[in-house]
Order: sequence, then structure tokens, then C-alpha cells
Amino acid sequence: MIEPRHPSLPVKRQCALIGISRSSWYGPASSESPLNLALMKLIDAQFMETPFYGSRQMARHLRNQGYCVSRKRVRRLMAKMGLRAVYQMPRTTVPHPEHLKYPYLLRNLVIDRPNQVWCADITYIPMQRGFLYLVAIMDWATRRVLAWRLSNTMDVEFCIEALEEALARHGRPEIFNTDQGSQFTSPRFTKVLLDAAVKISMDGRGRWMDNVMIERLWRSLKYECVYLNAFETGSAARAGIGKWIAFYNTLRPHSALGGRTPVEAHQGQDLKAAA
Repeated sequence: MIEPRHPSLPVKRQCALIGISRSSWYGPASSESPLNLALMKLIDAQFMETPFYGSRQMARHLRNQGYCVSRKRVRRLMAKMGLRAVYQMPRTTVPHPEHLKYPYLLRNLVIDRPNQVWCADITYIPMQRGFLYLVAIMDWATRRVLAWRLSNTMDVEFCIEALEEALARHGRPEIFNTDQGSQFTSPRFTKVLLDAAVKISMDGRGRWMDNVMIERLWRSLKYECVYLNAFETGSAARAGIGKWIAFYNTLRPHSALGGRTPVEAHQGQDLKAAA
């Protein structure tokens, strides 16, 4: 459990002070056995390399690594991690009226200025004795991470908190793009965007390339930070990830940005001059 910094303050206020969602207050989720946690770490690392692996292929991969696992077990763990194989699936279901799916607006769109398009996604963060979920809001053109939150549950609350922080600190984008995950199709989440007069865009089902910028962020974060540090507590994970994101935003130059950092590009103007 995270030790309170200000015992006299309510949990909600303390969470706001240290920058975590209330759902993360009691630390990382750890309901799985040590073996399952080890399998989840292996699944996560392999999924970064082969996002087209479903439960059948992933089970074969784990068996080749010496683990005796069934497809059913792998399917359950992947579902818990929020992982789904990347492939086009027929639209055979009718969307729930309270979870409206929006069209993808970025196809053939030239994205070359700050706050033109933001994107968001959730990823699984393996821990030494559990796991957490990370959501990030990113400016598409400049790659700047605008806000992020850790949570031990896949609820919508920590996504809303990150979105509200990004809007409060950086204004509003013209378009906001996500996948069709239930957190982002939630009426509570989309209402924040609609109230801010932001156009909503959603990836096609199974098309991770539709949100490719933030997928590249996850790869860099995991290989340069998460996999190198076996975070033991939620506070350690938050400190480590926060340090890496600060480095990524302010110190790491990008060739696509003309050698500028994401913060330098985001605080600048049109990116065409840097191309």
C-alpha cells in the first residue's frame, strides 16, 4: 500500500497531490500467482514484437520457451492484460447505444502542427509482484506526452483524469484519436471531449497502425524503462516512468522533429520548417 504523505487529508486529495488516480491508491494488482505474473511479462514482451499473435500462437511461443501452458490460460491472461491480436475482424455486432463508435478521421490527413491531433492508449506495466495499467495522452505531430496516469484497474476513471489534465494544461486539440476500447467509448469519456468541442476519431477494429505514434511510445518506454527496472511498488513505478517521460519529452531529440525534443516542437509553431 502507498504510504500517505499527508495523513490528515482525504484519499482523493492525497491522490491529487501525488498525481495518481484513486484506483491506484492501494498499489499494484497482484491477484495472479508468481508463475502467471512471469508468463504475463513474457507475453507482454513478445506482443511488442509480434502484435499479430493471438492466444494460440502465444501459447506455442511460451511452450517453445519451456512453459507448459494451455491456450485457455494464455487467452485469459491476455484478456486481463488488455491484449488483442492485430487483424481485421468483420463488424458482426451492433454497437451499444451508450457506447457509440466514431469514424476514423486521420486517413490521408496531413498532421503537421501542435494540438491538431491528440491520441491516447492504455498499456500493461509488469511489476515485480503484480502489474499496473498506464494511460497516456500524446500530441501526434510533436510526440509530446501531455498527461498520463497509472491504475491497478482498467476502469475509465484514470483515463478521464489524464484527459482532463491534458486539456487543462495544454488547451484542446482539433481531433482526439483512440482505439475502440471500452474506456474510450464510455459516454463519460467522450462527453469530456464533446463538451470541449473536440472531434472524436477511433481506429478501425484490430488496426494498431491507426494509432501508430503512441504504439511507438509504448515500445520505447518498455524497452528503455519498464523491462530494465523490476518495479516493486506503485510509487516506484510512478517515479521511474515519470523520470523516463520527462527525459523523453525534454531531452530526447527526434529526427522527425528536425532534431528538436517533443517539448521544443510542441512549444513551437508549424512543423513543416523542421522537415
